[in-house]
Amino acid sequence: MKTAIKWDPSEYLATEEDMAAYLNAALEDGDTSVIAAALGDIARAKGMTQLSKETGITRDGLYKALSPTGNPSFDTVQKVVRAFGLKLDIATA
Repeated sequence: MKTAIKWDPSEYLATEEDMAAYLNAALEDGDTSVIAAALGDIARAKGMTQLSKETGITRDGLYKALSPTGNPSFDTVQKVVRAFGLKLDIATA
């Protein structure tokens, strides 16, 4: 019997450029659960404890909001994205 290896994208998000590209792909997908999950992956790559300190949101709150089933407020998304050293940008389709 073959077993699958668990793949964690947070292990491959080493630079801000990697994180920005990953988040952009999630935003282009448009599915809010994909976006929340991507933010969670980036958060784990950066470190939840540090992110919690920078955003003022508890670690548990971050894990909950940034899970695939989470529903983060725009305020939470904005705080998290800024803490990543990134910014949200609007462009025409």
